[in-house]
Amino acid sequence: MARIVEKTANEPAEIKLGDGKSVWICQCGLSGNQPYCDGSHNKTLSEEKGKTYKYLPDGTRVEVKK
Repeated sequence: MARIVEKTANEPAEIKLGDGKSVWICQCGLSGNQPYCDGSHNKTLSEEKGKTYKYLPDGTRVEVKK
């Protein structure tokens, strides 16, 4: 079954590890390397506020009408 999960963040969350290193966790839901960020959030930077979008497997974006 498919489901739509709305995510509003368009940048990753930095998690600092005990050894002083950091990992970046995806918050946009588009990373192909979940739960880690792969830079896919850059696709979301041109989204218009107040609109909801769906990203298709080929990377194209369509607006979801509510």
